[in-house]
Amino acid sequence: MADSPSEVLAGRPFPLGAHAEDGGVRFAVTSSVADAVEVCLISDDGSEKRIELTERTFGVWHGLVPGVTPGQRYGYRVHGPYDPRRGLRCNPAKLLVDPYATQITGKVTDLDAALGYVGDPMHGPASSADSLGSVPLSVVSSPGGADTGVKPEVPFEEAVIYELHVRGFTRLHPDVPARLRGTYLGLAHPAVIEHLVRLGVTSVELLPVQAFQDEPSLLRRGRSNFWGYSPLGYFAPHAAYASEPGREIQEFRTMVAALHAAGIEVIIDVVYNHTCEGGPDGPTLCYRGFDAPGYYLHAGGGSTVDITGCGNTLDAGSPQVVRLVTDSLRYWVTELGVDGFRFDLASTMGRPRGGFFDRDSALLTAITTDPVLCRAKLIAEPWDATGDGYRVGDFGVQWAEWNGRYRDTVRDYWRGHTGVRDLAYRLSGSSDLYADDLRRPWQSINFITAHDGFTLRDLVSYNTKHNLGNGEDNRDGTDDNRSWNCGAEGDTTDPAVLTLRARQARNLLATLVLSTGTPMLVGGDEMWRTQGGNNNPYCLDDEVSWVRWGDPGELLAFARRVIDVRATSPALRQPEFFEGRTTPSGNPDLVWFRPDGEEMAETDWFDEGRRTLGMFIDGSNCLSRTRDGELISDHSWLLLMHSGAEPVVVTLPAAQYGSAFEPYLDTTTLDGTPVDPTPLRPGAKLTLESRSLVLLRMPR
Repeated sequence: MADSPSEVLAGRPFPLGAHAEDGGVRFAVTSSVADAVEVCLISDDGSEKRIELTERTFGVWHGLVPGVTPGQRYGYRVHGPYDPRRGLRCNPAKLLVDPYATQITGKVTDLDAALGYVGDPMHGPASSADSLGSVPLSVVSSPGGADTGVKPEVPFEEAVIYELHVRGFTRLHPDVPARLRGTYLGLAHPAVIEHLVRLGVTSVELLPVQAFQDEPSLLRRGRSNFWGYSPLGYFAPHAAYASEPGREIQEFRTMVAALHAAGIEVIIDVVYNHTCEGGPDGPTLCYRGFDAPGYYLHAGGGSTVDITGCGNTLDAGSPQVVRLVTDSLRYWVTELGVDGFRFDLASTMGRPRGGFFDRDSALLTAITTDPVLCRAKLIAEPWDATGDGYRVGDFGVQWAEWNGRYRDTVRDYWRGHTGVRDLAYRLSGSSDLYADDLRRPWQSINFITAHDGFTLRDLVSYNTKHNLGNGEDNRDGTDDNRSWNCGAEGDTTDPAVLTLRARQARNLLATLVLSTGTPMLVGGDEMWRTQGGNNNPYCLDDEVSWVRWGDPGELLAFARRVIDVRATSPALRQPEFFEGRTTPSGNPDLVWFRPDGEEMAETDWFDEGRRTLGMFIDGSNCLSRTRDGELISDHSWLLLMHSGAEPVVVTLPAAQYGSAFEPYLDTTTLDGTPVDPTPLRPGAKLTLESRSLVLLRMPR
């Protein structure tokens, strides 16, 4: 039974959450279906003090409780209708996490106690088992903390994004103290930052760091969610990544400050499409208990609509969800210092009520028109778990996108499964996808690999997935890998196979970095990391998923070299699409060449057997600018690509394109140093080895 309402002052409804003020803490939480809401203060011995919030304004239950201080653990109990067939699942026996909690402690220790029902989740009665002691708790946090430093504000066209996992990236790092490995402070360690800086990374993209909870299917199998795509709280940094319990907010801010000091931006992967509560048979931990129809998509009979493949879907058309998401994003930018976001399954955010995709949906519009969020880097994963949700190229003008078309085309080209027609679009910024929407080439986030799928090493070492370690009989993970094992499946000692794999990796990496658009690399790829052919190790918190440090091999030197070429060559990272415009040199800004040195004809593009392509970029008018806005001129470049199984002799272009062609990068060597750097004359013959890439520079 709750204590007397006289202990509670009225407080205010906004901002939502728990905020220390006026000698106490003001609590505010929204529910449009509750009959009564109690805030429950949990003592160190696990006992509970319930206090009813009697004020209700705009659907927000609120009150200021005197004497409460930061560090107080708490939860909510919601009294109201329990009618699963209408999607209503209020159950005061279940202690709920505050949706706006900025700190969350603990985890589910008894799944049965966390379930809101008995027997059938759609037809059974409400569970009377009290979940206190078996579920996570919210914590009142102190405002402020360590300064997160000056944001680097890297122009998108200069960005090189590096996707990594906070725990997995440093878990085995020998130079990071053992107590810091796998933590926010581990990522902030000077040895780790030095690696990122020397590699040429401008922006790290962290796999989910918002508080997450293992989903029921994993709990029942004794597994954990390593990747973190199972969110519980959208404001709280994940506590397990702190080196010291309870200091996750401070340590996250310290990490951001250290990266900012090195000129590196922090982008975080956010999951505003579903939560860890899963489908109707899942636990009642937070949103379901407060107002299930206000947060989740529902169908007739109270069942949830699942367009995420995760059991539930947040309703992008709900005002509660719009406010939750935008408030959360703004908190991470203003209070925790992050520079941008990658939105998981972002298509769901444009499908209010589960309907057809609308780039101008309320949620997507609220994000891009917010005066704080409009300045952050906004990157969409433009698909969901349905056919209608595949929306590469369909997002609005302020959105960058993971370009899945780029990944598939480049993989297919280098394994010899496609011609050069689609490849040309991908190399030059994917104008077919983005130019008509007032977007720029850098809004194409180009990638070959990501956390989801094969590593770069595995991409050239396996034809099929090997996911038995996940405990799902190899049924999980995609079968559409577009990979090639180069002649042997998995580990081998065959020197010819190993040589070919290394070259193919260099071809893929060079193509990625030298393409117009924004390249994204995956942490550890440059150090030849393998997952043993597992393309979905989401539940493996072990050496399959951790980055192995030590001798990185030759690929690291190659990666540093090619990234440096991009960084120092504005023509290779142009902020505008190629238009065929005439430059000051008298040449078009972009010309495509055949092996005979002649320009590609219209019919040449439809030859699916074509495996060789030359790409000339005129740098005299590349439209890149300094940070002060002045136009920059650059060298002109000739990129030659050959994915054929046999060598091919190419003729270099005529003198109008350059008085000399200087070999600058060559994937047939371990670190990319050209075999012979002697400049070549126009019209000279050059042999491209099988499956190789050569970059040549022309003097200004």
